[in-house]
Amino acid sequence: MCQMRVVVEKEGREEVMLENVTQLEVIASGIVVATLFEGAREYAGAVLRRIDFLAGKVFLELG
Repeated sequence: MCQMRVVVEKEGREEVMLENVTQLEVIASGIVVATLFEGAREYAGAVLRRIDFLAGKVFLELG
């Protein structure tokens, strides 16, 4: 099984926020991300920018 990574782009570089992501939910206040080992975290104001399925990356913009 291949889990995704949540990534934020800062100054042209990719910064990995979370690895082994198993679930992502868009909610009214932002995004909730659950990982295999750490459980769920809410990122208020976060916006889903794109998903690269081939690379296994979800790109967020933090608000």
